[in-house]
Amino acid sequence: MANVSLGKKVPNLELPATGDQTFKLSDCKGKNIVLYFYPKDSTPGCTREGQDVRDNHLKFKRRNTLVFGISRDSIKSHENFRAKQGFKFDLLSDADETACKLFDVIKMKNMYGKKVMGIERSTFLIDSKGVLRHEWRKVKVDGHIDEVLQAIKDLD
Repeated sequence: MANVSLGKKVPNLELPATGDQTFKLSDCKGKNIVLYFYPKDSTPGCTREGQDVRDNHLKFKRRNTLVFGISRDSIKSHENFRAKQGFKFDLLSDADETACKLFDVIKMKNMYGKKVMGIERSTFLIDSKGVLRHEWRKVKVDGHIDEVLQAIKDLD
């Protein structure tokens, strides 16, 4: 499967989701979708990012937008993270890196002096017709949610 690109329709994606569900991009027609990829459940930056989404949940909802967090963690790990943080949105498990490869977010990273392949914090905005409208790579958590909300507003 080729990588996604701006201005093009995103191929259907199917991943296990929290709440004993299966996420299918094709089921989200008519809604904007924000997919944010993050390295690991319950780590400081990933927790802050999820809390920012949680705290702005109503703003996304008012803009006809669904938000999903994606990492390689298991559904069990996601369920614990989601419950502990009170997230009102679902987390998707990409253990086999299908979505990570599609969105090209697996990168060489430096962790405590070691080179490892991991998820580069990235966010993607897909419009209500399934077209990729915006992407943010190498995301810094502080202020990021405001940028995403502004881009959604600009779609209208």
